[in-house]
Amino acid sequence: MTTIDYHAAIRLLVAVRGHPFDRNAFAALFDDMPGIAATFVDQPAAAHMMRPDLIEAFDALVLYDMPGLDFVAEPRAAPVSPPPGFVENFTAMLDRGIGVLALHHALAGWPGWPEYGELLGGTFLYRSGILRGQQRADSGYRHQVDYTAEVVTPDHPVLADIPATFPMVDELYLGEVFEDDVVPLLRARHAFARDNFYSATAAIEGRMFSNEGWEHPDGSNLIGWAKRARNSPLVYLQPGDDKVTYDNPVYRKLVENAVRWVSSPAAREWAK
Repeated sequence: MTTIDYHAAIRLLVAVRGHPFDRNAFAALFDDMPGIAATFVDQPAAAHMMRPDLIEAFDALVLYDMPGLDFVAEPRAAPVSPPPGFVENFTAMLDRGIGVLALHHALAGWPGWPEYGELLGGTFLYRSGILRGQQRADSGYRHQVDYTAEVVTPDHPVLADIPATFPMVDELYLGEVFEDDVVPLLRARHAFARDNFYSATAAIEGRMFSNEGWEHPDGSNLIGWAKRARNSPLVYLQPGDDKVTYDNPVYRKLVENAVRWVSSPAAREWAK
């Protein structure tokens, strides 16, 4: 695996909005990374910048957004199709090899475009639906879980100087992870079983922290991975819910490593 050049200037486009978060605390993550400049753009404007000509101004794209869901109209969290031209522009951007770091709730983006989940390596379903030809239950969530994260591929550059295990207090998802399509990086020592999570559909229907009447098969404990997204290197990290996580020094190092790796020529060559 390649090493990371910590002196190179890296320009990030950071797509945000769609899920509540502490903007100042999240921005501080990137402010403290030497040689990295982050430009925050809210959705839906960010979607219009995800195209080959405009993305040339950046070295990597950070997804901390949750586009493609309508939480106002009934039924809540109904899928919204991408705007005209977005799919073509987004895939063309990935064909050019832009590095991508997707964080936390980005896994729930664009449910009306199934290929998006394939590109990210998994998906979080607010409502049950057909996925890869099979009916799948809505996904589960659990806030402020006290767990241990475990490194599973220690020689990967994203995990440079990351302890073999480290404590986290963060939200976990019982969602869909396409393990066969990714390079595993991190697992959570936690039981990803129905009784330990709450129904996403119940939450958007006003029944927070409920799993009454909800059934979901056991899921993957993989919370971090790398993969090829067309010609682009992509890393997904499930942690990232709030300031407690943003301030975790190991998490900060993990995000910085991921940014530097997906931005590197070696990562882009790997993805090709």
